[in-house]
Formats: sequence, structure tokens, C-alpha cells
Amino acid sequence: MTSILSHDAASAPGPGALVLVVGPSGAGKDTLMEAARAALAGDARFRFARRLITRPAMAGAEDHDSCDEAAFAAAQERGEMALSWRAHGLSYGIPAAELAPIAAGCVVIVNVSRGAVAAAEALAQRVVVVNITAPTAVLAKRLAARGRESEADIAARLAREAPLTSRRARIVTILNDRSVGEAADDLVTLLQDTTG
Repeated sequence: MTSILSHDAASAPGPGALVLVVGPSGAGKDTLMEAARAALAGDARFRFARRLITRPAMAGAEDHDSCDEAAFAAAQERGEMALSWRAHGLSYGIPAAELAPIAAGCVVIVNVSRGAVAAAEALAQRVVVVNITAPTAVLAKRLAARGRESEADIAARLAREAPLTSRRARIVTILNDRSVGEAADDLVTLLQDTTG
């Protein structure tokens, strides 16, 4: 079920919108975004931004562009990044070119850290934050199934989750403790409503 937690969007609608997808590790952000991308394939109103990350591509993980830290820093120096942040020992960035379709009226969907929300709010007149989450027990089980972290590391990761706040963006929460199809339908409906 999708529930609107707060709404304080800017009064000027602007031509397009920026949708920031956030949520704790194990919430299923990549899975739901991939399902939404498939459902909206061929609809030119929507663009799913590719992130630049300082890690190699991994099977079963998000499809992204990879580079090393030096290349990432160089891209920032050249002014190519609209947004960047550090998390889990890696650098993440959204190239400015990925956000260009907003000016043409498109809805651009980006997977970001909740710590980057404040900076991202300045990148578009209309901003929606989609908080994808699940109960702690579900998150812990999903993280354990990945096999990347110890039980203690998982507990520490879940304990340090920062609160989600925004200055003006609308915040919507999708509880992803159901089937992928049901939660993805909520995300698709939200994205379609954002075009109006």
C-alpha cells in the first residue's frame, strides 16, 4: 500500500519532475525500479537515470556505469555530476546528462542515498521522494540471503539508518513486504500520477 506521509512541494510545477528513490538496504529498491522500468518501457515520458559508481558491475545487482575513484573525481572536476555522495566506501554520482530530460517535461527516476535528498531537491521544481521500505525482520533476511555481510554487519547497517526528511519534496512510502508485482504496481501508479 502506498501512503503519502507529507506534501510540501514547490508551487511552480515545472515542465518535468525528479523522483528520488530511497530506502534501506534489502528493501528491494533495485527490484521494484527494474519492474517499473519494464512496465513503462516505450513510454517516453519516463527516464530511469543510470548511476556512476566506483565498483564493478555485479551479477544480480543494479545495472550502472563503473569507474575508479580517479575517474570519478575527474568527472566531478569537469562539472559532469549533477549529484554525488559517498556510501559504503564507494562514490556514487548522477551525471547531469541523465537529468536533462526533466527540462523537456519527462519524469526522471533516480536511486539515491537519503543523505543526498537535500541537494537533489535543488535539481528540479517538482521533486517526489519514494521511500521503499520493509519491516526490519524482512530487511535482515534479505540482506543475509545476499551473503555479502556478517550478521553483526547487517545489524549495524540496519541500526544506522538515517531519518528521512525533506524541505519541500513530497514523500511517499511504499511498504515492500508483499509480492514484487503488488509493490511494483504501486510504484508504477505513483510515477504515472507524477506526469499530471
